[in-house]
Amino acid sequence: MHIRAIQNIVGVLLMLFSLTMLPPAIVAWLYDEAMVSVFVIGFVVTLVTGLVLWLLVRGDNRELQLRDGFMVVVLFWVVLGLFGAVPFLLATDLSIVDAVFESLSGLTTTGATVITGLDHLPRALLYYRQQLQWLGGMGIIVLAVAILPMLGIGGMQLYRAETPGPMKDSKLTPRITETAKALWYIYLSMTLVCAGLYWLAGMSVFDAVGHSFSTVAIGGFSTHDKSIAYFDSNMIEAVAMIFMLLAGVNFALHFMVWRNQSLRPYVSDPEFRVYFTLLGVVSLITISYLYFTGVYSSLDRAIFRGLFQAISIGTTAGFATAEYQQWPTFLPILLLLTSFIGGCAGSTGGGMKVIRVWLLIKQGMREIRRLIHPNALFSVKVGNKPLNSRVVGAVWGFFSLYVFCFCIMGLVLTATGLDLVTAFSAVAACMNNLGPGLGEVGANYVGVNATAKWVLCFAMLLGRLEIFTLLVLLTPEYWRR
Repeated sequence: MHIRAIQNIVGVLLMLFSLTMLPPAIVAWLYDEAMVSVFVIGFVVTLVTGLVLWLLVRGDNRELQLRDGFMVVVLFWVVLGLFGAVPFLLATDLSIVDAVFESLSGLTTTGATVITGLDHLPRALLYYRQQLQWLGGMGIIVLAVAILPMLGIGGMQLYRAETPGPMKDSKLTPRITETAKALWYIYLSMTLVCAGLYWLAGMSVFDAVGHSFSTVAIGGFSTHDKSIAYFDSNMIEAVAMIFMLLAGVNFALHFMVWRNQSLRPYVSDPEFRVYFTLLGVVSLITISYLYFTGVYSSLDRAIFRGLFQAISIGTTAGFATAEYQQWPTFLPILLLLTSFIGGCAGSTGGGMKVIRVWLLIKQGMREIRRLIHPNALFSVKVGNKPLNSRVVGAVWGFFSLYVFCFCIMGLVLTATGLDLVTAFSAVAACMNNLGPGLGEVGANYVGVNATAKWVLCFAMLLGRLEIFTLLVLLTPEYWRR
């Protein structure tokens, strides 16, 4: 492992991250808030730390290996979460664990919060929370690989480490730098359009920009305690639903549609079809149950509330127009289970991803057919293309580790004193980067003890880095030469 090269990368990335402290400082200045110094201090602390790390190993430009890429990604997310907590520590009375929890929740687009009274917070701090989600949505590492080549540092290893799974070797353009730039152009364009439509639908400019950040990132942070329900507007809810759906789609498909000037890539992609079919079925069940059980007496209200929450929870955004955890019988459980599937691979959504769950189902069906026809040969196909057995095996490995980690962390949380519903829904909400859970964590995580919050921080990182990237560092083989 090239420790000096890794330190070089982390130092450069920290210096880049320090620049993200400046926009909130500008917001504080524009709104005449006494918050400018908070973000200036955060900027200086982060910049100086990154500069010192870089100067100590300046000139070490050895090529990174794949294992170095894993270390850089994990280290940077951990370091990012720590330094991202500085403004929260300086501007609020949050403890260290709460500040780190809020910072990681934003960067991993989880949307779980330990802050109440959002309507009374300074605008600069509200903007900072939303910006954290926007940066984490596409992955700040992908942004970095578009910049680092200009500094003489290659990015392919980081990109592969950041996007593990069946789709990780596919590139939209021949060079990884061009790929990262293409993804960010699409991401930025979606954000701008979303902000404009929010403004036209009735939001203020500040709220429109802030909510566009968290909508396209599928994060769920809001500038108001009541979330999207604060605006009580069907138009705003419609805009949110459209962009949550779009952000949950593989961004490679958005690129193909833009490049080919055709919607055919959407229609021909099997994961896209499964994604919309799943959300359609869950939405129909939710709306029907809400209306026919009398939760909402009017059909249009049942449609808007049911459709919004099904899309919000299903894509792991976590926005709220109703307290879904208070809905009757099986609906909260159904929606929470839907978040385990999440968005498509290559999207800003969380969860296990549609393609993995679909492959698990196809593999299960293949085993059933094998029982009926023991001598027949069956292959698992995506579209009309058979998949390599290693890909199918990797999906099963991911699923087994996902379930194992979920159970272990759920048990640890119950050992800290949380009830079963709160403990396991909190782990699910954080691993799936969803945010709101059930029980005591339905609205926020203020009442969760410090030990449980550290465990949930680990769960957020596991979900954001899709299990393997983080767990590979815990294996003895990784540390052997």
